Amino acid sequence: MSFTDRFPKKDLKVISAPFSGGQGKGGVDDGPQQLLDHGLIKEIEQLGWTPEFTGHLDLPTPASDEPIGHIKNPRHVANTAKTVYEEVSSAAKKGAFPLTIGGDHSIGTGTIAGVQSAHPDACVIWVDAHADINTPAATASGNLHGCPVSFVLGIDEPLSDKPEEDVFSWVPHCLEDSRLAYIALRDLDPFERQYLREHNIAAYTMRHVDQFGIGQVVEMALERVNPGNKRPIHLSFDIDAIDPFFAPATGTTVRGGLTWREGSYICERLAETGNLVAMDLVEVNPSLGDHPEAAPQTAAVAISLIKSALGDVLL
Repeated sequence: MSFTDRFPKKDLKVISAPFSGGQGKGGVDDGPQQLLDHGLIKEIEQLGWTPEFTGHLDLPTPASDEPIGHIKNPRHVANTAKTVYEEVSSAAKKGAFPLTIGGDHSIGTGTIAGVQSAHPDACVIWVDAHADINTPAATASGNLHGCPVSFVLGIDEPLSDKPEEDVFSWVPHCLEDSRLAYIALRDLDPFERQYLREHNIAAYTMRHVDQFGIGQVVEMALERVNPGNKRPIHLSFDIDAIDPFFAPATGTTVRGGLTWREGSYICERLAETGNLVAMDLVEVNPSLGDHPEAAPQTAAVAISLIKSALGDVLL
């Protein structure tokens, strides 16, 4: 299948969400600018796309954002996710490919809801060391970057019985368990492990990658959530899915992850289906890493993953 066959429409909207409120480490809000500084737009153009970038999203901090229970920054996260939702939804409904760069993964609530508004039968391939399916009640840390999937699945409960504090009530329960697949999991909380098992969600850990190889894992995931290759695909890729040896500048590193090549293969294979309609690339944090080249190295990996998802191949 040629590049043109895979992507007959090559309009692309770069949506930058410089947001760090879903977790506690500063610097991840600089991730989008890091990718832009390393030539993201030019790299996309060289692949034959027509990217539109109109600047970072305006994500103002609420005047007051006291915790609701143990949940941190609830209003800021909810407002940001809604802003992202509106941008992604608008781009997708116009026929463009929304490429959302973050920022922490709490924006996934908005990206999934936005893609689903235009492609209500889309499946989601979530590539991440973490499942991010905790409910607000289940998360021990209170950090909402571990909860975005629960909101769109509709398994969360209101943050409060006070209407003014039910700040995620806007989120549509738009994703079904059967249209969600995980790849590269290696750090799960107890609630997440239980939910994935009880609901038989397509979840492939690094053990599956070790046992079957990345090629077969991707095929198994696609067979589960996109039988017959009839559904649109939304790829949400957390850079911490890649082993920190390759991508060290991220906030929740876990050893034993994907190689750079394995991550690229996932993106290449999804592009090859011809049904990839949106991508997120999140959690690049240029302020982290244990050596001077950590940030540029991680940015290079992130951009290469995006390019692979947009059709870049050797031959």
